[in-house]
Amino acid sequence: MPAVNGGAELGASRSRSAAARRSARIAGGSVGTTDTPVLDTIMDITTASIEHNSVSPRDFMLARLAALIAVDAPPASYLANAPALAQAGLTEQDIEGIMIAVAPVVGTPRVTSAAGQILRALGMAIAVGDTGEQADK
Repeated sequence: MPAVNGGAELGASRSRSAAARRSARIAGGSVGTTDTPVLDTIMDITTASIEHNSVSPRDFMLARLAALIAVDAPPASYLANAPALAQAGLTEQDIEGIMIAVAPVVGTPRVTSAAGQILRALGMAIAVGDTGEQADK
């Protein structure tokens, strides 16, 4: 199964280096041994979830999207997963379908909030893209 994490490919060397850092921390090392301990931890958790599942990348991302909706994730979480959603081939109709499927479980307020968070994430992506284009000029 291809590694999927916000569109980034996760190589075995990344996993080994993260595992080595984690072992150093467990053995009495400092959490501050890296400049990005929170991001590194998230990458470790995501890598483990990818390596230890048996579903297709598409189903993996459908489940992840449903979870984001269920926990009322902020726009940055949707933005971080957008490349992987696209890479897995999810469409606008798939996203709408997931929102409809989870609505009876998580409730209308969560689904409505998710729609707003996704729109804000899209706005963030557009703003970042516009800033990058202006910097290139």
